[in-house]
Amino acid sequence: MPETVGVRQAQAQRTRGGVLAAAAAVFVDQGVQAPIRDIAERAGVGVGTIYRHFPTRADLVTAVYRHQIDTCAALAPRLLEDSASPFTALTRWVDAFVEFLVTKHGLGAALGSGDAGLENLHSLMLDTLVPACATLLDACAAADELSPGITAYTLMRAIGNLCITGPDYEQADAKHMVATLLAGCRRRA
Repeated sequence: MPETVGVRQAQAQRTRGGVLAAAAAVFVDQGVQAPIRDIAERAGVGVGTIYRHFPTRADLVTAVYRHQIDTCAALAPRLLEDSASPFTALTRWVDAFVEFLVTKHGLGAALGSGDAGLENLHSLMLDTLVPACATLLDACAAADELSPGITAYTLMRAIGNLCITGPDYEQADAKHMVATLLAGCRRRA
């Protein structure tokens, strides 16, 4: 009995999802220039399967980060709903954003690589994450929990700069400095 189109599509989606998850994990370990064969091995598929779903490395990198950016953006309204205060929601969202930034080895290099296939990554981040952050900042301002004059873009840029790790400045340092920055943004009663 032949497979139905729906079954094949579902299998293709599972395979694509598995490749994205594997690529995300490999990118954390090795950066975005990791060998495609390492991603294929981790996903349990052949290299050809990866290229069938993602014809270029840029397509794969973009798909991985698009999924993670969309997840981070979708977190903002859920946190506003579930948190005790808008500032608590902002703090939890910033924690997720920082985790995204500090664990994405090679994202900065990918953004500045000049690869025409990756030039949309920076715009994608800005177009998706700045409005999510702005929603949280607006809620904080409405609750009088935020110092005046803080914009989403400026806050996110400051956070991004604090998340550039190096030999003498690690993830824990970045997280501590971002927490300090955020504490300074909070309006005191």
